[in-house]
Amino acid sequence: VQLVESGGGLVQTGGSLTLSCVASGFSFDDYAVGWLRQAPGKDQEDVSCISSADNIPYYPDSVKGRFTISRDNAKNTIYLQMDSLKPEDTAVYYCNARNLVSNQHTWGQGTQVTVSS
Repeated sequence: VQLVESGGGLVQTGGSLTLSCVASGFSFDDYAVGWLRQAPGKDQEDVSCISSADNIPYYPDSVKGRFTISRDNAKNTIYLQMDSLKPEDTAVYYCNARNLVSNQHTWGQGTQVTVSS
């Protein structure tokens, strides 16, 4: 049971990146899935999540209008489209899946996103 992220990298301010997170060993059907980020010296921040229960995405104000989460249950993959990136978006981004029945969390290994000014 694991999540594997990909798609991070170095991009200039205003650029775009798409992160992917593939699940193996389980399906996303009964999970809330999302992305969190951790920047050096800062608290971990939720940047997006979506539940299979209602499919309503959540975004904090810091990324609203710039980030878009999506899921493809057939491919067991979730995506985070990040547009208009800013230097303050620089962080390690983690994929997370929470089972809606057991409340158990599964984490990916993280992928680095660096936005240069």
